[in-house]
Amino acid sequence: MKYKVIIFDWDGTLMDSIDKIVACVKAAAEDCQLTIPSTNAIRHIVGLSLDKAMTQLCPQATLAQQTAMVDAYRVQYLTKNKQETPFYEGISAWLISLKEQGYLLAVATGKGRNGLNRMLDKFSMHDLFSVTYCADETASKPDPLMLKRILEDLKLDASQALMVGDTSYDLEMANNANIDCMGVSYGVHEYKILNQFNPIAIVDSLPKEFALHVQ
Repeated sequence: MKYKVIIFDWDGTLMDSIDKIVACVKAAAEDCQLTIPSTNAIRHIVGLSLDKAMTQLCPQATLAQQTAMVDAYRVQYLTKNKQETPFYEGISAWLISLKEQGYLLAVATGKGRNGLNRMLDKFSMHDLFSVTYCADETASKPDPLMLKRILEDLKLDASQALMVGDTSYDLEMANNANIDCMGVSYGVHEYKILNQFNPIAIVDSLPKEFALHVQ
């Protein structure tokens, strides 16, 4: 087994939540009476911490307005927007299989802790992951702090870890931590963007293709 821990991004990698994120950002901007960002602009910031994302999306807004956007987004995502966010096809069973094979599983996400815990509770997945870190507990991607904390908690070296994600932020974070990375093609950033960060592979399906690249 080449890697001991597989570290996953959440939104756009494991969970099909991009459309909901886009809708909630637009609704939050409307609530705050700010210019509504384009779908492409919103997709580009998926994976960043909320404060960093709103700074990029609303550069002309005041700090107070950007903070209000963060709060409005959380209300939209957690309360008002009822859109379901399922896991991508085959992901749940595949994660269980990985753990049964002896891999440690971890999460490094731009989601806030409350949002991630809500999903872990909903899908009864707390026991599946050895450790999880969120941007509001450490630093936003591509800062490598989340990955360094995971390695410290698990007492592992960077060479024993693989980061899997759908954005340049995920893969750049892995590069910054000297950790191998794998991209997925079905999330936010396209192949040519992901390929700039020297992933071991960019796959169309984790359940079908992951094992081909980690032997």
